[in-house]
Amino acid sequence: MVMTDEMMKAVENDLVFLATSTQDGVPNVVPIGFAKPLDSKSILIVDNYMHKTHENLEKNPEAALVVKDAKKCPYQFKGKVEIFESGKIFDEAVEWATNVMTKLQPKAAILMKVEEIYSVQPGPDAGKQVD
Repeated sequence: MVMTDEMMKAVENDLVFLATSTQDGVPNVVPIGFAKPLDSKSILIVDNYMHKTHENLEKNPEAALVVKDAKKCPYQFKGKVEIFESGKIFDEAVEWATNVMTKLQPKAAILMKVEEIYSVQPGPDAGKQVD
């Protein structure tokens, strides 16, 4: 699945909400201030303060993400994640975050590979997968 330029701009320029769950299916959702597409198929998420979310993703690497302003970006992005605590992806997250927040170094970088996109716009297409 490929994000459009409009989708990518919305993810980068707005607060997003990241949903995860435990292996047993207990849901968790958190607001994320540091999320941006690296390309049309992946989203970089900076882990500054995550506890339950990080633990959930280690055991169940499935996640869903929506942009706060669903009127501007009425989509839900779903996919698998990979957690990086070193290397190129982690270094990119550290550089990005420290350029904005100079005192805090991220604990990890989370790379979400977008596999499915769904409409969250009210109406007859709500919940339908976007082609």
